[in-house]
Formats: sequence, structure tokens, C-alpha cells
Amino acid sequence: MAALLRAVPRPTRADLWITITLLVLSVGSTIGIEIVDPVPDDLRPWPWGYALMLAACLPLLLRTPLPRVVGLLSVTASTVYYPLGFPDGLVMLCTAVMLYTLVRRGHRVFGWSLGIGQFVSVNAYEYLALGSVRPEAIGVVGWVLVLLCAGEVVRWRAEYQQADREREEEAARGREEELLRRASDERLRLARDVHDTVAHNISLINVQAGTALYLMEKEPERAAQALSTIKRTSKETLVELRAILGVLRAVDESAPRSPAPGLDRVDALVEGTRDAGVEVDLEMVGAERRLPQGVEGVAYRALQEALTNVVRHSGASRARVRIVHEPSWTTVEVSDDGRGTVGPPAAGNGITGMRERATLVGGEVDVGPAEGGGFRVVVRLPVDGGPDRGEDRR
Repeated sequence: MAALLRAVPRPTRADLWITITLLVLSVGSTIGIEIVDPVPDDLRPWPWGYALMLAACLPLLLRTPLPRVVGLLSVTASTVYYPLGFPDGLVMLCTAVMLYTLVRRGHRVFGWSLGIGQFVSVNAYEYLALGSVRPEAIGVVGWVLVLLCAGEVVRWRAEYQQADREREEEAARGREEELLRRASDERLRLARDVHDTVAHNISLINVQAGTALYLMEKEPERAAQALSTIKRTSKETLVELRAILGVLRAVDESAPRSPAPGLDRVDALVEGTRDAGVEVDLEMVGAERRLPQGVEGVAYRALQEALTNVVRHSGASRARVRIVHEPSWTTVEVSDDGRGTVGPPAAGNGITGMRERATLVGGEVDVGPAEGGGFRVVVRLPVDGGPDRGEDRR
């Protein structure tokens, strides 16, 4: 029962006030005309004239939930009222309100058909019954057209404003999604930096700590050298981690004081790897130059990750680092004489991060067993966007 009651249409506050106003104007204007200009007894509006007024006004209580039904009832009652010769009160306002409402709310064909049909039916009846048409018929059709056109204009304006709001909301959603995407990319970049920094330096610390323990009694000087390397490497690790995590701290903290690491720190990476017991040969080909910041960072992190894998996984005694500067490309190659792999290597976090970093700047990564044994990593990065991918490569 409660569900049934909720399904019954209810009048809105606006519909209630419109209905009361139109009822008062219709009945009041008719009574006023009777007082000023009495009509013959056979044309008095009581009771059928007032009944038609109620039939025209009361349905407007449901103007909002049932516009088509209310329009048909109200306009029909108003149309029937006038040809019967009752005093010309303001009951026609019910027709005006409903024609405007129908067109304004998108029931265009129904509204236009009802308005024109009402005008044609009234004048056709008077012409057939009386042999003439009222002179004010032209004015009436003008007002009908004005009402219908006004409803169209207001509807068009409302649709345009709605579309404009939707465009603004879509633009706001796009901006929010872009901010979320950038935040996600930044978190991913920070995660890669933390992985690269910790994996490389902790590997060196682990190797040096083992060396120090082994040589503590037999060769204290070499043990001291290993401990010195541990101290320097741990300090560098702390500095880099502090710089990375500083991005996530309060906004009033000072900006980073040092630039992002680049290929100008290759010597430090190579020296750290040598301290871990792996002999490294460094070869630079082409004129050295400062690369764009994004490319510079990717090249450094790729080299750092490759050397970390040499120390941790390869079991190599010698590695070779080759950096080639071409007009449009920079290539970083790291190879070793270690165990290598059989077939393609498993894609761990390091190799996956290396590929993702290179892809972001338009580069590519090739990893796999080297000819003659060992393992080889080649990272090719474009300079200033790089050439077309379809061109020949050396």
C-alpha cells in the first residue's frame, strides 16, 4: 500500500500556486464581467461554465508529473468553454500556461499540434455555427505563436546551458584525471628511484662488508679500505633517499640542493663497482654533452641497475661499460663475463623499471646473453626526441 501511495503523482508547490492563481483569475474575471455587463439567462456560466473552468484549472495540479495528460484536459476544457457563449473570462490563461509548458519541457510536436488544433477547432466551429469568424481570431493565433516560440527559445537556452555545464564538468573531470595520472606517474618514478638507489648501493655495501670480515685479521689495510667504501656508499645512499623522500614531505621544506644524477656521475658508479670486486672497463665514444634532464636520468638509472645486476647476480670478474654519443641517440651498453642466462632473462623489477623508463622518453632496452658468454644490456635513448624510428641505425 505504501509503495502504491508513493507511485501516485503529487503536485509540486509551484503547480499548486499556479493552479490557485489561474482558478482565482478565471472565476473572478467571469464574475466581474457578469456584474459589469449582465448576460442573458441562457448564457450564464452557472453551472456548466464554472464546471469547465474547474476542468481547465484543476488538472494543472499535476502539470509537472503529467504534462501531456494535463495539457490535453486543460486545453480541451478551455477550448469548449468559449464557443458556448459564456462570458469571455481569463480561463484561456490555462491554455497559455500548458502550451508553454509542453514546448518548454520538450513535448514540442504535441504542444504545437495542441495549440494550432485548438485555434483551428474554435474558429471552424464558429464559422460553421455562425457563418463568421471573430475579428480577434488573428490576435489569438498571434498570441498562440508567441507562447509556443517563447517555449522553444527558453528550452533551447536551457539545453545550451545544460550542455555548457556538462562540458565544464567533463573538463573538470579531465583535469582531475590528469592530476591523478601525473601523481601516479610521479609515485611510480619515485618507486623506481628508490629501487635503483637501494639495490645498487646496498649490493655494494653487502659485498664490501663480506670482504672486510674476510680480511679483518689477515689484511687489515684492505679491510679498512672496504669499510671506508661502505661508509662512503652508505652516505651516498642516505643522501639520495633523503632527496627522493623529500618530495613526499611537507611543502614548506626547502627545494633539493643538488641536480638529478646523470652521466656525469658514471665514474662514481664504475668506481663503486670496482670496490665491490668487479673490474670495470669504461669506454666513451663520441663527443660528450649534457643530455635533456629526462634522458640523462634514464641513462644514469639504467647504468646503475645494470652494474647492480653485475655485482649481485652475474658472478662476473670483469665488466665493460660503453657509452656512445651519436647525433640523435645515446647508447649505454654494459656487458660482463659472468654466468649469463639461457634464453631471455626473467623480467624482474630492475629490468621492468629500466624498460619503462626508456619507453617514457622514446628509447628502447635490449637485454640478454652476450656472445661468448656473460650478459649484455643495451639502452638506446633519443636526444631531443630522436629520429624517426624507421630510419637506419648503426
